[in-house]
This record gives sequence, structure tokens and C-alpha cells, in this order.
Amino acid sequence: MTVLTDDGIFEAAIQIMLFKDRSITIHFSKDSIRIRFPTTRKLADHLQTPHYYVLPYFAMMEKDGLIKRVERVGISTTMQGSRKLIELMVNHYKKETEAIIGTTLFNEIQKRVMTEKKVQA
Repeated sequence: MTVLTDDGIFEAAIQIMLFKDRSITIHFSKDSIRIRFPTTRKLADHLQTPHYYVLPYFAMMEKDGLIKRVERVGISTTMQGSRKLIELMVNHYKKETEAIIGTTLFNEIQKRVMTEKKVQA
């Protein structure tokens, strides 16, 4: 069984998006960029962990402002969570991310999440 952390869950989410689903769902609004997370069951399966073990981590990540869960809609990152996800993608999965969303869009998303970080700080 995998040792769970929010960093490990974010890393697993990226791996599922980039290598299994080969898809990234991004929601843009005036004030945020939200990235759709894989389901908790898919993450638990990827982490080879019982589903009920990952649920408390999602509650903690929601309390910490990294994700937002909406009943029957799914889990998406908040702007803070998007920043964390994008930073992991830049540092560890840049080539794979660019292969899916393109270099230009990836660069623009990076600029936007970093600009929001400075504005909120």
C-alpha cells in the first residue's frame, strides 16, 4: 500500500491525466483556472490503496483550499490547487503536458497562475 500525502495525490492525478487518460480538463473563468481531478476511485486504484483511505485526504485538501468537491459534478482544483498542479507539471512533466495542451497554452496558464499568486500574496 502507498503512503498517502496531498503531494502524492496531486502527483497521481497528474500521472492519470497525462499517461492514462491523455486528457486535461481545464475550466477558465475571469478569476480562476480550475483543473478537473480524476475521481477518488481512479486515484485510489492508481495508488493501489483502498478507496476509503484516500477520502480523508480529499477532505483535508478541501479544507486547505486546494480542491473543491461538488456532488455529482466532481473534484476540481482551486486557484491555489491549480498553482500546485501546474508547478508539478512544469518541474516534472513539462514535455508530456505540452504534448497534450501545447506549449503556448501551457505557457499562458503558467503566467496566469503565477500572476494570481503575486496578486493574492
